[in-house]
Amino acid sequence: MENRKRKEARGAEACQGFAGRVLRAAITAGSALAVFTAIPAYADEPGRGLTANFEVALMETIIDHHFSALRMTELAAGTDARRNGNLSPNEGTSPSPGFPPTQAKATIDEIKSNARMENRTQREQIIQLQSLLRDWYGINYQPQLRPQQEAAIGILEHAQPGKAFDRAYLEVFSHHHYQLFKPLNGCMTGVDRRHGQLIRLCNQMWHAQTSAVDEMRQLLERNFGIGDYQPFSDTSPLQPEGGSLRGQHSGG
Repeated sequence: MENRKRKEARGAEACQGFAGRVLRAAITAGSALAVFTAIPAYADEPGRGLTANFEVALMETIIDHHFSALRMTELAAGTDARRNGNLSPNEGTSPSPGFPPTQAKATIDEIKSNARMENRTQREQIIQLQSLLRDWYGINYQPQLRPQQEAAIGILEHAQPGKAFDRAYLEVFSHHHYQLFKPLNGCMTGVDRRHGQLIRLCNQMWHAQTSAVDEMRQLLERNFGIGDYQPFSDTSPLQPEGGSLRGQHSGG
């Protein structure tokens, strides 16, 4: 009888101990949830310190860069004022504001495919970046062409349709992509760390554009016998960066 009472007492103590552990776990979880819900939503806040001005300049730069790409890709694939449901390698792009309707100047199907994909992707990225500028900084930014981009478009506008254009497009558009790599590196390493949406977008662009450059280099070799094309015209990739060897910040 005494043994049974002792067993029952130990069982009651075990139940109380288990209940206590459950209660403590619930309190801990509740506290963690309270802390989590108390964390402010940083998504709509501007960048801290030096990152704010950098983010604004960066996003405006990418928007303008992408806007010029819309015209370059229009020249390659042509524009479609009207669309039908047919899938065709001769399908054009949507026309961009401020540019006239355009007939396709490229003759290589892979180039026209590349142009259509780039056009659609960069349209969406422009919209995403405009939204971030508006949400974080209250800026309603409209894309514009910068002088160097106008010059690149001019090369493609004056190139004769066919093989001459095909080669010009592969060279000019590869260089166009290459120009964005340094800003994208800055984006992935120098924007506010809380702005994960912007960092992810820059990461996606970096990978997509390095892949596109590789594809265009392959097309240059296959169609024009150019096996050593580089999207830069000097040894700048090998030159050291200027400025402080420790980077910069606004703290002490």
